[in-house]
Amino acid sequence: MAKLQVSLKARALRYLSAREHSRQELGRKLARYAQEGDDVEALLDTLEAAKFLSQSRFSESLVHRRAARFGNSRIMSELKSHGIDPDSLTDIKANLELDEVARARAVWERKFGTVAANAEDRAKQMRFLMQRGFSHRAIQAAMRAVDKSED
Repeated sequence: MAKLQVSLKARALRYLSAREHSRQELGRKLARYAQEGDDVEALLDTLEAAKFLSQSRFSESLVHRRAARFGNSRIMSELKSHGIDPDSLTDIKANLELDEVARARAVWERKFGTVAANAEDRAKQMRFLMQRGFSHRAIQAAMRAVDKSED
């Protein structure tokens, strides 16, 4: 029995119906299935013109998925790797900085929940937050808030 050939556009719409994709990510996925004569860039342009593919929606989606677990530098790095333009990154970073301390505190609460008993444990907690991409300033502020709440 012959296997039904799925068009590149149908495949793109299937990917986009599952979740938002960046132009670069979707292009990379579609390139695997492109055959001679298929123009992936033209298809991506068509999808953007029809508002099926949106850089701003993708950025918002990624930030929403990652903000509860990661800090600004990790989120910004991921956005850069997806090819988001620098002007959008500036706006996104400004919005993320507004609540980075609160997000660092929430991540700390979920992971540890109790104040470190000694300097070694405190350093371990701070390293954990740094690996999650939180800035040194946000980690310090979150740890000070934790210390004050325990007093």
